[in-house]
Amino acid sequence: MAIFAAVQTPEKVKDTVREVVRKPYPKYKVIVLNDDFNTFEHVSNCLMKYIPNMTEQMAWELTNQVHFEGLAIVWVGPMEQAELYHAQLKQAGLTMAPLEPE
Repeated sequence: MAIFAAVQTPEKVKDTVREVVRKPYPKYKVIVLNDDFNTFEHVSNCLMKYIPNMTEQMAWELTNQVHFEGLAIVWVGPMEQAELYHAQLKQAGLTMAPLEPE
């Protein structure tokens, strides 16, 4: 007795390549605004205290920019860190603009 079996050939499955595109995390700007009550020294000292890698020279340049131009972007980076630096500078008495995406 013969046994017959139907054999199906596997269908060719299309290989689809999905490219994963990773978007970088958005960056946020920490902006100090000019005011009439914070001294140059206080603003400069706060920048050096709370912003990582801020040199005395950079702090003075940014402080002058705040005074003469009305504002300065003092740091740009990830939102969580921007929120921290913004809060610390505000707590120290500096006048801050709301965080802005870059």
